[in-house]
Amino acid sequence: MPRTSRRRRARAADWRRESRRTNLWLVPALEALAAAGLCSITLALDRAAYNGSLQLPSWVLSGSADAARQVLTTIAAAIITVVGLVFSITIVALTLASTQFGPRMLRIFIRDRGTQLTLGTFVATFLYAVLVLVAISPGRHGDFVPHLSITTTLALTLVDLATLIYFINHIARSIQLPQVVAAIAHDLAQAIEDQSAPDTETPQDSGERGLSPGELLSRMQTDGAVVTTSASGYLQYLRHDRLVRIARDARAVIHIPYRPGHFLVQGHPLAYVWPPEAAAHVTADLRRGHVTGPYRTLTQDVSFGIDQLVEIALRALSTAVNDTFTAMTCVDWLGDCLCRITTTWQPRHVHRDRHGYVRVIAHQPDYDRLVRRSFEKIRQASSGMPAVMIRQLDALDKVMHQTHDPERRKLLMEQADLILNACESSVPEPADRADVQRSHRTVQDAYDHTG
Repeated sequence: MPRTSRRRRARAADWRRESRRTNLWLVPALEALAAAGLCSITLALDRAAYNGSLQLPSWVLSGSADAARQVLTTIAAAIITVVGLVFSITIVALTLASTQFGPRMLRIFIRDRGTQLTLGTFVATFLYAVLVLVAISPGRHGDFVPHLSITTTLALTLVDLATLIYFINHIARSIQLPQVVAAIAHDLAQAIEDQSAPDTETPQDSGERGLSPGELLSRMQTDGAVVTTSASGYLQYLRHDRLVRIARDARAVIHIPYRPGHFLVQGHPLAYVWPPEAAAHVTADLRRGHVTGPYRTLTQDVSFGIDQLVEIALRALSTAVNDTFTAMTCVDWLGDCLCRITTTWQPRHVHRDRHGYVRVIAHQPDYDRLVRRSFEKIRQASSGMPAVMIRQLDALDKVMHQTHDPERRKLLMEQADLILNACESSVPEPADRADVQRSHRTVQDAYDHTG
């Protein structure tokens, strides 16, 4: 299979995995099904032992039917009580944390695999205990008591105890600010890496045929047909390979002026099609080429990851919080992500079919916009804070050493100059201004000598 095809499939799988991951029901449901299957196996073994066709090991617990009912009832009631109490307290703690980190903290909690596995383990044990409790019944040789299943219930209870200890430690770590920021930066780095190679079905050796993208956009402005949005929501994912096939089958070109992360309004333009007579065919199939939803995701939306880090930094710099070190942590990770964008990020605006014809013209955020999103709001909020300014200049210095494009280096230098101007107008202490000026000279030297 060609490498580009494998990458397309991997990206589509990443988006489907992300949509499945952002819920609290899938993993618990799978674990509940596994518990039901395990219960059917252990009950079958218990039934065989009851009928005399199987000898259970000596470590299997024994006892009367009444004792078994009491044990199972106690375990089931205790588990469901612990689940309700622990998750209620956790939600309260996360709600308090979200006031500092932002409302997306709750979404991070929901999509966290450790949280889902913990909930699923408790639910599975509760279901297993209830099924075993129901299985206790009168029989020909006296009451049927599933001794092996009861022993397994106790073993699962020990697993639940270990899971509870893990979950408390996991939550205590996950709501710490460095962990939250690092997790967001990790997801952002993964999104940057996913967009580091072409994702169209065009062979590497195919030539460019047909009209140029600029000429096609010009014709769309004059006589292109408009395809409207069928449902409001954030554009979450664009299936570029499928859009290319839709346009190829219609012998058309599709221009989507929105990128993942933009909000689409029902009835407003979603795409433009040329020639206009192909619009009817494209409209009928366009729903299969994109996904909209109530929230943004990082699968194709690099700007979203940057916005999350900037949001945490702005909250930290607010008068109510005044947490300079949190803002500095966000600046550090923003600098790391911009270094990755500088060296590996290769978004594609034009997507061609296997014959080299332009089929899809998409919108992608340019490098200038990503840099401005990373620095401008934090610079504006850090007025009078030389420590944050110095950290921003240090990040710009690191990015400058990774950047060799003259226009990009000029943009980085402009951001450094704006930070210096903000320092001159808002920092009254001469020694503090001298520290910021020293960091600015470091960026200036990198700009003058890096090429």
